[in-house]
Amino acid sequence: MKEVVTGIDIGGTNTVFGLVDKAGNILAENSLKTTAYPDIKNFVSALAAAINEMMEESNLKLAGIGIGAPNANYHKGTIELAPNLAWKGIVPLAEYIRKKINVPVIVTNDANAAAMGEMIFGGAKKMKNFIVLTLGTGLGSGIVINGEVVYGHTGFAGELGHTIVVPGGRDCGCGRQGCYETYASASGLVRTVLYMLSEMREESSLRDIHPSELTAKKIAEAANKKDPIAVEALDYTAEILAFGIVNAIGFSSPEAVFLFGGLAQAGEMLFTPVREYVDQNVQPIFKGTVKILPSGVSESNAAVLGAAALAWNELKK
Repeated sequence: MKEVVTGIDIGGTNTVFGLVDKAGNILAENSLKTTAYPDIKNFVSALAAAINEMMEESNLKLAGIGIGAPNANYHKGTIELAPNLAWKGIVPLAEYIRKKINVPVIVTNDANAAAMGEMIFGGAKKMKNFIVLTLGTGLGSGIVINGEVVYGHTGFAGELGHTIVVPGGRDCGCGRQGCYETYASASGLVRTVLYMLSEMREESSLRDIHPSELTAKKIAEAANKKDPIAVEALDYTAEILAFGIVNAIGFSSPEAVFLFGGLAQAGEMLFTPVREYVDQNVQPIFKGTVKILPSGVSESNAAVLGAAALAWNELKK
């Protein structure tokens, strides 16, 4: 009987999950509204029932469950103080799920799951040292050193998004100021454009878009058409993104940095200046040693594949 794992991605709004084989094929997929279950135990019951139903319809054997979730602690199998989830405090998620489905359950944050997906199913298959930056509403990071995801003493290591790049800078959701993610993320780019629209006199098609409708995608499209404010904002974002990458190269000397998520969709408009700024500012001993690459995992499947890769990797151990 063919073995599969369940990869689960728990987001603030939706939870997506699928059955994934060793080759990275998603054989079945489903989703739940995370927000429909303010009580974690009800959520776990609904999730377990949906997984069991998928298994019953298939002739497969479930070997394990991998979960990517906000503020998830790999060491403890918990979700801890997640600001955008209804479940407050420390939630022993792995334990709750194991009570319903008796297989190994591994939990980590979504960016670490993305790094695992990149290593097992994506562009980092032959790499032992690399970093994945997920550039969405925030900036998540998964750091792999010597073939292992870095979890640190607490289980929460690798929060590059909350390293400070501009002391006393923009307010961050974490309660501090000037964090990397407030500049070098999809929402950071939008904040930069809104600031530039108020400070610069240049004509710009972005002035016709209501601030609440402004997205990284629309800004990238405008930059493609040489809109001066969009071009300037993307360049500034690339410069700060490169600044954080240069610092990360200094401590882990990765073979590659993979950029993933909403902001990375800007393509070469972003990648070209980021590579140039990294090259200009990196320490001489690291010059030319790091590739800056788009993710090798397709955006639509990345979350489920990353969580599944986490489970396969653990089972291999």
